Amino acid sequence: MQSAPAAPAPAAPRPKHKGSAQLFENPLLERLSHTHIAWPVGIFAATTLLSLYYGFTHGFLSGLSALGLFLGGLLLFTLVEYAVHRYLYHLPATTPRKAKFQYTMHGVHHEFPKDKTRLAMPPIVTVFVASLLFFIFRLVFGSWAFGILAGFTFGYASYLFVHYAIHAYSPPKNFLKVWWTHHSQHHYRQDEVAFGVSSTLWDHIIGTMPKARQGE
Repeated sequence: MQSAPAAPAPAAPRPKHKGSAQLFENPLLERLSHTHIAWPVGIFAATTLLSLYYGFTHGFLSGLSALGLFLGGLLLFTLVEYAVHRYLYHLPATTPRKAKFQYTMHGVHHEFPKDKTRLAMPPIVTVFVASLLFFIFRLVFGSWAFGILAGFTFGYASYLFVHYAIHAYSPPKNFLKVWWTHHSQHHYRQDEVAFGVSSTLWDHIIGTMPKARQGE
């Protein structure tokens, strides 16, 4: 006897360019789920500066090695950004629990892409993530952690700024427009591709660049 086929995942909601979703019944949690972009960008930028300052003043960083570690951390961030967006934020909503998790983490952003207050984590979560990254990097990379963490958190701050600018402002009429175009493809045409936000590098390498329409 054949088993019944699995129920299809619910269709993604159509983007709404006004308003905001309510994620939590508790008013405090709901309020904490909104944030001004300056807070998380500032926290990660400060982490970058503090990591570099501590690394240089305590002899953990010097010269070209510091630059190499910084660039390595930045490259690592672009990979993590791609992987988290593709495999965690777009987790298949095959059960009600997964659907709830996916919507809370990312689906709400696809439904309300112009909601500027939900384009980043709240400050308390940002501080926790920055602290967790430090302990993980210190454990894994030892004294190299200060340079790698600086590059990683600089990448994180840059990603947040770029993502905010893409959703908050009109596309510029120069080479920077590629970011707007790439991310718009993900939101409005092909949400199964174009997972890079601050960089299209891994979309090119892994093969998830959006396909151009005929005639484009």
